[in-house]
Amino acid sequence: MRMSTRIVAVRLLLIAAVALLPAVAHPAASAPNAALGYDDARHLLARTGFDPTDAEVRAFGQLTREAAVAKLLRETREIALTAPPASAVDTSPLRPPGSESASAAERMAFAQQQAREGLALRAWWMQEMLVTPSPLTERMTLFWHNHFVSAQPKVRISRLMYRQNVTLRAHATGNFDTLLHAIAKDPAMLVYLDSAQNRKGAPNENFAREVMELFTLGEGHYTEQDVKEAARAFTGWSLDRETGQFAYRPRAHDSGMKTVFGKTGPFDGDAVLDLLLARPETARHVTAKLWREFVSPDPDPEQVQRIAARFRDSNYDIKAALSELLLCDAFYARANRGVLVKSPAEFVVGTLRSLELRPDQALPFAIAAAGMGQNLMSPPNVKGWPGGEAWINATTLLARKQFVDRLTRADGLTRAVAMNAARPAKADDGEMEGAAVADSTPRGSPAPGAASADGVRQQRLTRQMERGVTSLHFDSADSMTRFPGAAPDERAMWAQRLLLAVAPQLPTDPAAGSLAVVRGLMLDAAYQLK
Repeated sequence: MRMSTRIVAVRLLLIAAVALLPAVAHPAASAPNAALGYDDARHLLARTGFDPTDAEVRAFGQLTREAAVAKLLRETREIALTAPPASAVDTSPLRPPGSESASAAERMAFAQQQAREGLALRAWWMQEMLVTPSPLTERMTLFWHNHFVSAQPKVRISRLMYRQNVTLRAHATGNFDTLLHAIAKDPAMLVYLDSAQNRKGAPNENFAREVMELFTLGEGHYTEQDVKEAARAFTGWSLDRETGQFAYRPRAHDSGMKTVFGKTGPFDGDAVLDLLLARPETARHVTAKLWREFVSPDPDPEQVQRIAARFRDSNYDIKAALSELLLCDAFYARANRGVLVKSPAEFVVGTLRSLELRPDQALPFAIAAAGMGQNLMSPPNVKGWPGGEAWINATTLLARKQFVDRLTRADGLTRAVAMNAARPAKADDGEMEGAAVADSTPRGSPAPGAASADGVRQQRLTRQMERGVTSLHFDSADSMTRFPGAAPDERAMWAQRLLLAVAPQLPTDPAAGSLAVVRGLMLDAAYQLK
C-alpha cells in the first residue's frame, strides 16, 4: 500500500528523531583536533559528495577535521574529467529555426536534434558524477545549477546548457563575485530569463527581479522600483544568434541615470551586480542556502551571520565559506545527522559509488534520477528543485525502491546473464530521442494522442533504465568481504555504518545472508537520509 506524501514526510522526521536516542546513535562526534574516526568521516564525505566507499571513509577517518576539510577543498577541480559529447563543443553555426519562417518539419528536426544532444549532455554529467575524483566539485556544480537556474525546455539549445555547466564548475568553489558576473552574461541565462529581449525603451524585468530575490539578496530586501531601475541597467545584454556567445548591443542599452538601492548613476549591469554584492544580505542569503544544503533545514542565525561575515570579508571566496561551514560544531552535531533527504542524483550516484559499481553507460542512471524527480538540466522553474522532504512522495519513493530492487536483483548471476538482460535494442537511440523531444520543446496545447505518446515514451525510458541497471553485476558476498571481521554480525554492523546516516528503522538479520543485509539496509527508510 502506497504511503501519502504527508505520511512519508512524518516517517522521515521520526527516523531523524530516532538518531538522537543514545541507545541507537553512533558514537559521539570527534573533537575538532582529534582524528575524525569512521562515523564523522562518513558524515563529512556523504554530505559534501555522494555516499563514499568504505576505503574512502577509513582514509579520511585518520585525519583531523581541519586536515580533512582542507584536503576536500584542495582537491576540487575546475574542469570535468569526462570528455564532453561532440555536440556540446560543436562550433558550427547554431541557426535555430525562427518561429515564423521555419516549417513544421524544420522545427521538428531541430527539436529532435536538441533532444539527442540533451540526452548526451545528461549522460555526460551523470558520468562525471560517477567517476570524478572530487565529488565536492560536482555537488557544488549541482548546487549552483539549482541556484542560478536555467532549464533546457526553455533554453532549447543544449550547447548553451553545456557551456553554463562548464561555467558553474569552473567557479563552483572559486569566487562568488566572479561567478555572479559570469552567470549574468551566460547565454543560457540570457535566454532563460529573457535578458536577450531586454532593451532600451522596453525593459524586461525578469532577470533583474530574480537576481535580487533568488541569486543575491533574498525576498524582502529590495523594492519594485529597484527592480525597474536595475532592468534598465541590464539592457543591451544579448547573444549572437549564430555563435550563441554573449553580445553587448550599445544601441539597445539605456545609458541614462538610474537609482538603485538609494544610489544614483549611469549604471550598467555590472555596476548593479556590484551594488548587490556590497549589500550584507547577499552573503547571508547565500550562506543560509549553503547551510540548508550541507548542515540542516533550519539555519542557525548566529552561525549564519558569523560565516556570512567571513564570506564577505574574503571578497566572496566560496572555499572560505565552505571551510567555516564544514569545520563548525553544528555540522558534526548529533542533532543534525539524518535530517537531510538525499536528492535523486545523490541517491543514484551515491548508491553506485558506495557499492563500487561502475556502469558502462551513464544515461540509464540519468533517466533513473529523472524518474525520482530530478531531471538534470531541467529544474521545474526559476526557483529550482525545492529539495528536502519534497523529494519524497508516494511515486518517487516507489521509484527509489524499484531502483534498489533492480540493482540487487542480479546478485549471484553471471555477467553473461546480466549483460544479456541489459542488451540494448537497436532502436534504443531512436526511442530515447522520441522520449526526450517532449522535454526539449516548448509546452503548449497537447496534440491528439499526446497522452498515449507520453505513456509510450515513459515505457521506453523505463526499459532503457532497467537495461542499464541490470547490466551491473552486484555481488553482495564480495561486497561484505571488504568489511573487517569474520563474523556475519560484525560485517553487518560495518555495512550499516557505511550505508546509513542514522540507525535503521528495522533491524537487520546477519544470519539471513549478505544479500538480505545489504538489501535490507538500502530499502530501509533511513537510507533516504544523509
